[in-house]
Amino acid sequence: MKILICGNMGYIGPILVQHLKKKNFTLYGFDTGFFASCLMDTTFLPEVYLKKQYFGDVRHLPDEIFDGMDAVVYLSAISNDPMGKAFEKVTGDINAECAILAATKAKKAGVKNFVFASSCSMYGYAEGGARTEKDELNPLTAYARSKVAAEKGLQPLADNNFTITCLRFATACGFSPRIRLDLVLNDFVAGAITSGKIEILSDGTPWRPLIHVKDMSRAIEWASTRSSDNGGEYLAVNAGSNEWNYQVKELAEAVAKVIPNTTVTVNPDAAPDKRSYKVSFDLFKSLAPDYTPQVSLEQAVKDIAEGLEKAKFSDANFRESEYIRLVKLNRLKEAGLLNENLEWI
Repeated sequence: MKILICGNMGYIGPILVQHLKKKNFTLYGFDTGFFASCLMDTTFLPEVYLKKQYFGDVRHLPDEIFDGMDAVVYLSAISNDPMGKAFEKVTGDINAECAILAATKAKKAGVKNFVFASSCSMYGYAEGGARTEKDELNPLTAYARSKVAAEKGLQPLADNNFTITCLRFATACGFSPRIRLDLVLNDFVAGAITSGKIEILSDGTPWRPLIHVKDMSRAIEWASTRSSDNGGEYLAVNAGSNEWNYQVKELAEAVAKVIPNTTVTVNPDAAPDKRSYKVSFDLFKSLAPDYTPQVSLEQAVKDIAEGLEKAKFSDANFRESEYIRLVKLNRLKEAGLLNENLEWI
């Protein structure tokens, strides 16, 4: 089985590629290379597991890369709220319009399965019980709105020959060769490792569901191979675990429990974080019982810590480092390598 991964050279891609390679899939990658150099360990290039790596901009997708593919996984994205705020139009273009374009081209080429990496962030702020797929969406940021727009545009493309799965992922965490430290749990572990401190930028009360990148990879494997009689021709499903709904301060406390001599501080003067939601993952569990998350919170913390320590990571000022995606993009712009539309010059 041949799978094309768009956006394979980011945070999720290296772990996904390793996982799918072990399952004997033949893998191809397409990426613009913004974060190709953001490797914790430069002795190993994750893309060695690919049959072929294509370089290009998803805003200019060549038709021929879809030929002969059985599945397409769309990870390409301006991937968080700060970047979405800084590059709002580009976020809409890459996260939504290009995802729809990729699906259109894939369908025309005879691809059977299309997997879109969506997000639980589209629930925004939600009081009461855990959000299900039937609940009203409340996207509060450009990033979240782009995911909603993509799902809306993808749905009409699905039919009995073209199965589309939108995985509404919980917030990602875990170690990766191209780790992001602008993700809440990764940030907390990096702070604990480098300074012995976890600084919560909010008051710590917002709710977040989380999922380890290894479990994201397992969900993508399922979505890449599922038939339409398991969930329908088009499926938007929350991907994660009910046990992984946590308040931000609980995550910090879990890190401090694993990493000795860590102090936790909150910012009582912070403006209220309106992004707070619990999510129900019951539907995913019923459809993909063999692919539900396996990594525990404690294991995730240890995984991140061990990865950072093995890489001898010690930068206490990591929030200004290239492991923060917005910092990396801004440095590429400042170097004259990217224009305002994030196109290579």
